[in-house]
Amino acid sequence: MAIATTPSKVTLPAAERPYPSILEFLNGRFPKIGSCCWQQRISDGKVLDADHRPISVDTPYLPLTPLFYYREVPQERLIPFKERILFQDEHLLVACKPHFLPVIPGGGYVNECLLNRLRESTGNHDLVPLHRIDRETAGIVMFSVNKETRGVYGRLFATGLVSKSYQALAEYDSAAKGNCWVVENRIVKGEPWFRMRTVPGQVNARSTIRLLDVQGNVARFDLSPITGKTHQLRIHMSGLGFRILNDRYYPELQPERADDYAQPLRLIAKTVRFRDPLSGKELEFRSERELPVLSQ
Repeated sequence: MAIATTPSKVTLPAAERPYPSILEFLNGRFPKIGSCCWQQRISDGKVLDADHRPISVDTPYLPLTPLFYYREVPQERLIPFKERILFQDEHLLVACKPHFLPVIPGGGYVNECLLNRLRESTGNHDLVPLHRIDRETAGIVMFSVNKETRGVYGRLFATGLVSKSYQALAEYDSAAKGNCWVVENRIVKGEPWFRMRTVPGQVNARSTIRLLDVQGNVARFDLSPITGKTHQLRIHMSGLGFRILNDRYYPELQPERADDYAQPLRLIAKTVRFRDPLSGKELEFRSERELPVLSQ
């Protein structure tokens, strides 16, 4: 059994009276875990209120308040690839994440994630990611080191003041027209819960996609997300007819299977650029990871 060393957080959503019990909420929010398991976790003191005190099954539901709980998985798979710290000062840590490693705990991963690896290696348990990339994607992730300046750097991402670029290898049809595309649409949660989908409505996802080079039916692309919706680049690429190589989610969900480490998603978060809000300096960090070279 793998048990998280630090708690995860979930906020009780707004609800109409009569409020559900906390146990009913947890069962609905995490249906795969099961009522008996949640009852046992509560009995074991592994579910905490906003003040980090253990709750009971009779603790009242208080909308918009947090709960903290310790994630557990029966067996956690170790990811045999290492991250690399590219930069660290008193405010920021910039790391290059390998494929297959999640940024934070999720799914079948509790302690085997970039956040917990870095907390362990640096001894700084106040590290918090300022943004995230998919587990399947490799590349640059920035972390806040200092609680006092966290909000300053967090606002850079919230207000779109960080420029990010990715590179991808994708399927390519020689009949495709153009070499640069601006994609704008609306992305929302889909089914199953871990996939996203596009719907009509107000635009909330924007990307610029540029063709770099082509070899047969595979091409290399430079991707610049203007917004940061979950799976945005994978959806925008597949929507143009350019399925990123080894993408198991888009455009069609592939059957569930174990990770094949020889076939990672061919997508890398390559660079981040921004003006440091404290020093005023222009900073750029670049991943050393490279996509396979297209044969000539």
